[in-house]
Amino acid sequence: QVQLVESGGGLVQAGGSLRLSCAASGSISRINTMGWYRQVPGKQRELERELVATISTGGITNYADSVKGRFTISRDSAKKSVYLQMNSLRPEDTAVYYCNYRGPILSSWGQGTQVTVSS
Repeated sequence: QVQLVESGGGLVQAGGSLRLSCAASGSISRINTMGWYRQVPGKQRELERELVATISTGGITNYADSVKGRFTISRDSAKKSVYLQMNSLRPEDTAVYYCNYRGPILSSWGQGTQVTVSS
């Protein structure tokens, strides 16, 4: 099992910034991909979560087109943590943000953290 604990969500005005953090613990593989997904209001199923950004243990990143140039994902392997720096936030970024871990065998989701961007 892999446990994920997120922090850093909140309420911010459009144009502002937030930084999300996710700490992983448990049976973490040396090779894995961690990232952030979000679920907008009205979409309840896990399958409806949309990719925001991911980063592999090799440092390869992948971003949704809607966040490129505004969000930056990073990780600290020693701390088994992943971060999402979100700048120039827009009202359409409002969602519950979920941390995700994917290893060769195990995958896991965090409990989610709410990000609300007011106009």
